[in-house]
Amino acid sequence: MKKLSARRRHPLAALVVLLLALAATGGLYAAFAPAGTAQADETAQSLAIEEGKKLYSVGCASCHGTGGQGTTDGPSLVGVGAAAVDFQVGTGRMPAQQPGAQVPKKKVIYNQKEIDQLAAYVASLGAGPIIPTEQQYSPDGADIAKGGDLFRTNCTQCHNFTGEGGALTHGKFAPGLEGVSPKHLYEAMQTGPQNMPSFPDSTLPEQQKKDIIAYVKAVNGDQTESPGGLKLGGLGPVSEGLFAWIFGLGALIAVAIWVAAHTAKAKKS
Repeated sequence: MKKLSARRRHPLAALVVLLLALAATGGLYAAFAPAGTAQADETAQSLAIEEGKKLYSVGCASCHGTGGQGTTDGPSLVGVGAAAVDFQVGTGRMPAQQPGAQVPKKKVIYNQKEIDQLAAYVASLGAGPIIPTEQQYSPDGADIAKGGDLFRTNCTQCHNFTGEGGALTHGKFAPGLEGVSPKHLYEAMQTGPQNMPSFPDSTLPEQQKKDIIAYVKAVNGDQTESPGGLKLGGLGPVSEGLFAWIFGLGALIAVAIWVAAHTAKAKKS
């Protein structure tokens, strides 16, 4: 009877064994799950690149070359990065209808999933700026006043004081910024599309980009007032007064000449 009593298990022994098994299982999961997740991400990225290559072959290769090396009709895409693709394709500028001094914004023909696939393929050709996260380009918490100073220093020469845009040389132009999404504004500063210079983080840090985006959205928002009435490119009441003076005075002179001419004819008759 004593031997049987010695072999009898403690009532909590089964619970201890179960907890140890669960701990062991959790340890194994912790050890192998990250590798499995990384492998799944790598597989998804490979699939995105493969699908992006198919889209590229149909819509982009005729101008940019079968391997993105560029041709006489389009520049090389090696090293432009995913952000450049997301901007150009996401704003409808690419694929271009025809080569020219500058490709205008037009209707977007790809959905966001396809754009991401194209961006993944082009990014695989060479390292370049990546697509920013919402936290990077969101104007929340930005300094609008500082953004205005930065915009006037770096951007007004082409885009006007309030982002209305303007003409450049040889058929080029700086597009208006009203209605442009914060992500595309950030990507434009990152990549320098068309005739625009690029502003990497070494030149214009992330926070300063956010400040500029906040300023652009503020001056082009629905709540923004225009005290001068017709804004004429956002230059203010001086340009509006000059416009009214020149054209208004010209119209009065034309009317005076017409009245004088008809008065003279009436007297002769």
